[in-house]
Amino acid sequence: MAPTSGSAKVTLPADNQILITREFDAPRHLVWRAYTEPELIKRWWSGERGSVTSVEVDLRVGGSWRYVMTANGGFEVAFHGEFREIAAPERLVNTEAFEGIPDPDGNAALVTVTLTEKDGRTYLESLTEMRDKAGRDAILESGMESGMQESYDALERVAISLS
Repeated sequence: MAPTSGSAKVTLPADNQILITREFDAPRHLVWRAYTEPELIKRWWSGERGSVTSVEVDLRVGGSWRYVMTANGGFEVAFHGEFREIAAPERLVNTEAFEGIPDPDGNAALVTVTLTEKDGRTYLESLTEMRDKAGRDAILESGMESGMQESYDALERVAISLS
């Protein structure tokens, strides 16, 4: 298996949406495990931006999740949300709130992740839907894309390591 570094594509299907697509050189069940198991999430979520200090995952509909990292600059970054739909290992729908903004829950995104497998490779589609264009643009302007590329590269390495 060979990692496919920096290969995620970002498109904007609607004014309030961000669509990320990426191929992983690992079977879907391993990408799902790396994406949903706390001990594995700790190994990839911060990319090269810092170190993960806490991962809580209650993987059930209505369950919550929260990820915290200490960024390289010494400050804390945290996100949390609630699981709305779980169909392992193919679909995960959850809210996502960045704790560094006013009213994070009122400005939460809805994220739908779909994993499909073909020939032992996994194809991820992650659709983030915000309340409005301003929310979407704030995410895009945050430097999200470079951090996401690093995180997904690390996610792929973790998934490959499980085989």
